[in-house]
Amino acid sequence: MIWHDANTRARLFGIRTVLRVLARTGDPGARLMALEPAEDPYPVYGLVRSRGDLVSSRLNIRLTASHALCQQVLRDSRFGVAPISTLTKINFDRHAGEGERRVQPVDDSFLTRNPPEHTRLRKLAAPWFTPRSLRQRQDAIRQAVGERLDLVAQRSEFDVVNDFAVPVAMDTITRMLGVREVDQPKFVWWGMTLAGTLNGVRTMTEVREVRQVLAELEAFFVELIAYRREHPGDDLVSELIRAEVDGQPLGERDLLATAELLFVAGFETMVNLVGNAVVAVLGSDRTRQEFLADLDRSDDVVEEALRIDSPVQYVARVANETVELGGHKVAAGSTVVLLIGGANRDPGVFADPDRFDISRANNREHLAFSAGIHFCLGAGLARVQAGVMLRELFGRFPDMAHSGPIRRRPSRNIRGVINLPVRAGASRKVSS
Repeated sequence: MIWHDANTRARLFGIRTVLRVLARTGDPGARLMALEPAEDPYPVYGLVRSRGDLVSSRLNIRLTASHALCQQVLRDSRFGVAPISTLTKINFDRHAGEGERRVQPVDDSFLTRNPPEHTRLRKLAAPWFTPRSLRQRQDAIRQAVGERLDLVAQRSEFDVVNDFAVPVAMDTITRMLGVREVDQPKFVWWGMTLAGTLNGVRTMTEVREVRQVLAELEAFFVELIAYRREHPGDDLVSELIRAEVDGQPLGERDLLATAELLFVAGFETMVNLVGNAVVAVLGSDRTRQEFLADLDRSDDVVEEALRIDSPVQYVARVANETVELGGHKVAAGSTVVLLIGGANRDPGVFADPDRFDISRANNREHLAFSAGIHFCLGAGLARVQAGVMLRELFGRFPDMAHSGPIRRRPSRNIRGVINLPVRAGASRKVSS
């Protein structure tokens, strides 16, 4: 373990050094990967776009901020996904024993699997995210939102993220998974730490934090799964335990990875979406008035927030064979980084792309939920829940205003806020 840590430390130092040197030369890939946490990424996407639809980097990757190319690659079966550890070259999993490593909910789940494994695993959870299932869950979502707003209405100031978005999102996903006890601070820490691995780790401190979280998360779900084996319920974990793949029960690692992924992604994406949307609405008096005049336009607010400030800013795909892309030959094994945040502001698709406009006719053409076979399984839930949350929040507190600085999350890839303090203003009840 000591040798492994020394090797990892040396590799991290080498990565940081190369990124700094190449970033100074203007290399677009290095500039992207060298972004400071919470730094505005959109100028970098503009830099990439100014150099063409498909841009090469000395990091041995290609980048694109083109909406058309991003969509093409996401839908093209000749491109596959790859585990985070493959792309970052860093193994941040603590070995648990005889060659056994901790379950990593991103690397080991259907999120980074290719067909046919991806198809078999994804379909096990899919019934819980159908339109019918979402309709059955709407009353519980409205109740959770109302109860939380009743609590914050007792105060003159509150934090939109920690006092509203986090507890509501966590209530929904923990109910769905059959989690018995909710430890909000710990769950938030787990989610933020693991979402941060999508950036690629940079320091040994980050490596150690990820190892600790992986161990704690795995222990939590091992216990939950054991409990649900003895006490099955109407929840997703119980359903996964009962599920079969090719006539066999789901393997333990696949069971753990699927449950952990749905848990982390289930509240991380929601919290970031709602936080980004509130920041955008409060940042434009015209938009706020437009929304308050018709709160049923919450769906438009959600879609435009997803477009202008996507919770996931970029993803990577690997060519399984030599492919012609944007007039360039992409060799088999090459990595293409799809700048989703840039594609969602492609001026060839979205007029005046840097403006938050809830009247935008094509606001649903964004790629925030990806596309193709890896289109976000929870997109429908995110849209429904965020719509309810924004409608009720602004309906209850129409005069809500910033009361302190916004604190962005320390991430290069995951776009969101972790502190959003506001003055509540007068409280009003909203008819559902």
